[in-house]
Amino acid sequence: MATATTRSTVYAGRRFFSSIASSHNNSHKDTHKFLEPNSFVGSWKVPKNPKEAEAQLARLRREYGKQVKEVRKDYIREMELMRLEKQRQDEARKEATRVANEKRKKLKAEAAKARAEERKIAEEEFRQMLLKERSAKLEFWRMKEQHKEEYKKEKKEQLRRQSSIWIDEINIEKRTIEAMVDISLLK
Repeated sequence: MATATTRSTVYAGRRFFSSIASSHNNSHKDTHKFLEPNSFVGSWKVPKNPKEAEAQLARLRREYGKQVKEVRKDYIREMELMRLEKQRQDEARKEATRVANEKRKKLKAEAAKARAEERKIAEEEFRQMLLKERSAKLEFWRMKEQHKEEYKKEKKEQLRRQSSIWIDEINIEKRTIEAMVDISLLK
């Protein structure tokens, strides 16, 4: 029972798609434009003798040949116009593409130039910052060296002051004994 239901839905689906396809295939019948009736059709009237028939047939063939020749000329003219139009459109598209490419390249070059300027400015700022840091370090080093020199001078001065109160070697034993005896002098 379940298979019968499944089959019916499958068939219904196929009918649906086939109706869509057939309507699509038949839609050209509604939109097709037919040619005007040809003057050759139904124009043959039975002549009384074969020579007239032959002459009439030859005339019909010539007229038909002339009409076919005209149709071919029209077709060639139309194809040439279509080719020229397509060529014009292709050239216009190529020109538009070329202009767009030039514009894009120009914008790209301008962007690259702007980036180069920014990079140059950033490098100059970095160079200035390095110079400031170097000058600050140099100044700091000079101050340290100056402090070292001042410290050395101060030590020498202090040593010189202390050396002025030093005792000669001759008097050293005498002073040592006095210091042992009288403690209050050292303070």
